[in-house]
Amino acid sequence: MPQLHLEKLHLTYFKNYEEGRFEFSPGLNCIVGENGSGKTNLLDAVYWLGLTKSAFQVQDAFSIQHDADFMLIDGFFKKDAREIQITCSLQRGQRKVLLSDKKTYERISDHIGEFPVVLVAPNDTDLVREGSEERRRFFDGVLSQLDQLYLQDLLQYNKLLAQRNGLLKIFFERHYVDDLLLDTYDESIIALANRIFDRRQRFLVDFEPLVQHYYGFLGESREAVAVKYESEMEDLAFRENFRRHRQRDLQMQRTFMGAHKDDFRFEMGGVALKKFGSQGQQKSFVLALKLAQFELLAVEKEMKPLLLLDDIFDKLDDRRIQKLIQLIENESFGQVFLTDARPDRTRELLRDVSVDVKFFVTDI
Repeated sequence: MPQLHLEKLHLTYFKNYEEGRFEFSPGLNCIVGENGSGKTNLLDAVYWLGLTKSAFQVQDAFSIQHDADFMLIDGFFKKDAREIQITCSLQRGQRKVLLSDKKTYERISDHIGEFPVVLVAPNDTDLVREGSEERRRFFDGVLSQLDQLYLQDLLQYNKLLAQRNGLLKIFFERHYVDDLLLDTYDESIIALANRIFDRRQRFLVDFEPLVQHYYGFLGESREAVAVKYESEMEDLAFRENFRRHRQRDLQMQRTFMGAHKDDFRFEMGGVALKKFGSQGQQKSFVLALKLAQFELLAVEKEMKPLLLLDDIFDKLDDRRIQKLIQLIENESFGQVFLTDARPDRTRELLRDVSVDVKFFVTDI
């Protein structure tokens, strides 16, 4: 399997890094230091290089250091024996720029999936506990790295949806409706929604067995787990229903049906994990989701993604930690970035791991 790893990283005015230069191991990279010293920010810079956005900030501009006018992330990858430089830059008030070997992408979205990344973070249990938006964002993120056609469909769907919602608001305020114009939008939105629905369905056929495998590997319980996809597009009358509810959409000034309303239900033993799963079972389930994501990306992309493990030793119990270390020891992963606020604990846990380990200490 071709190898992917980040060799060097240069940061300028990125979050708390006025300037930072790092050279990484192709194996395990442990980033240790006190809370607030920039450990997670360093992981986020790696995430930026893979997905052209922050894992933790909603707005790109929040990644620019306070009082600075711009930020720059420069990454030097080795991908299947080829060296590639990826540069992300952002100036306040302007659009971000992404370069590959100093050449601009025609579309930034074309970069997604070229340098696959999987992040395991402390707030992952929000996937279980929070609303459908969190789960859609996760599954859309996985699919976008896997499938460029899906990503383009999703971007176009969201663009048309925002435009349709804008029209609904204008029509409501002006007490006038251009039904022919809405018909045009509806046709395109319905077609895209059906394609998105079909791809999500096919994805789960491959994804769910991997989740079940890793949940069993983590050994939380013997209860069978499942991922169920819920969508209004399962109804053969979806197209007619979408059109029939236009008056409601006009009154509420937003679109109430479509792929943006889908949900993914997580079950354990046939009941909702959100309601009946223990905290430990929920943690095992979301970790199984991320491990399934890693394996599916590795198979489809024919290379192991970069794995980012943020503060996991504080959030997982000893058994789950040992299971993860077992996977690291077996070289199931490629390049790994791991953060911890307690260096001694990290060194002790990884003492007998045979892969190459490199430590980085962050300062406040």
